[in-house]
Amino acid sequence: MRSRPEDEQKSVGGGGGGTGEMAVQWVLVVHVVVTMLVVVSLLCGHWPIFSGTFVEKIHYFLTFGAYDYFLRFVVAVFGSSGRNCFVTVEHYCCERPNPILQILYLVILGVTYYIIGKSSFRYIPGYYVSELHWYTSMIAVGVGVLLFLLTSFSDPGIVTAENVSKYISAFPYDEIIYVEKECSTCKILKPARSKHCGICNRCVARFDHHCGWMNNCIGEKNTRYFMAFLLWHFLICLYGAVLLGLILAGQLKEHNIIYILTVYYGVEHSFSRLSPHVVQWQDYISWKRKLNEAKASAAALKASIQTITGEAKPPESKWRAFFRKSPLQTEEVIVKNNLYDRGIISNVCEIIFPPSARKSFSHRKSE
Repeated sequence: MRSRPEDEQKSVGGGGGGTGEMAVQWVLVVHVVVTMLVVVSLLCGHWPIFSGTFVEKIHYFLTFGAYDYFLRFVVAVFGSSGRNCFVTVEHYCCERPNPILQILYLVILGVTYYIIGKSSFRYIPGYYVSELHWYTSMIAVGVGVLLFLLTSFSDPGIVTAENVSKYISAFPYDEIIYVEKECSTCKILKPARSKHCGICNRCVARFDHHCGWMNNCIGEKNTRYFMAFLLWHFLICLYGAVLLGLILAGQLKEHNIIYILTVYYGVEHSFSRLSPHVVQWQDYISWKRKLNEAKASAAALKASIQTITGEAKPPESKWRAFFRKSPLQTEEVIVKNNLYDRGIISNVCEIIFPPSARKSFSHRKSE
């Protein structure tokens, strides 16, 4: 006698625990999707291909809108005095040397690792994931923290009266953008590509920017650590997304979710019939088709109106606009050779091996 589907589902899924575990997995899926959407919107939302889309709107909200709305909220609740207090705190946090963002980074990293470990590491080892990932994840986070500390507490290339000649030898003036002049604050010559940091109140060789998260300038001597920090954290995010995806796929496999849908609920084993029970795929396709038809009708109506009024102009493809050359590239411009661009390989070697630390420049200084 065949048992009831409910009994079989409980035995396969582990009863109520299976429902809770699947809920955790769907939370992880939503987390990955939202994270990817935010990252793409923040980094690429201003590209021409996303013009007029929700990605561009999210980009604007993340870069400008959220701050503006927050200030309006502060003024509405606390008045102008509250706004002034917030601006003062913001000035201290973002424009003065302080360890607040460093502490915040460590808190975010620790809390995120704890949440992921608490919710997902109990599924390791799993169907597709071995117990090795217990240790590789800890090593990955440890290396990230090490690079963070190296970038935060290493010398960015501070220019002083004692070493200014060394930096001038390493970065000669091109007499176009950089000419010999004195820093009005430090009262020493400014080597080419150096800048006086208003936050740290010091001149830094080959200055890139002041990083609040590191509480340090990014200059000639620590750019290598900073670039390694960014690359390593990108790889950590990629590794985490793949690992969580494998954990989710393993849970679906171990609990026979697809098998339950296809056998006990009479759903045919095909994507077009199975997907509505998972993500309501058919409803989404239907809605998307109707939306595209409405957009096409609106575009046709707009084109006909423009034809009648004599303002017809063929719309430019977003892909063509994205790959369109700059107006400067279509004109003949006479530019002198860039002394500081020695090719991609030499430029990368300059980051990894700072010129001022090489023996050749020390010998040149002594001569």
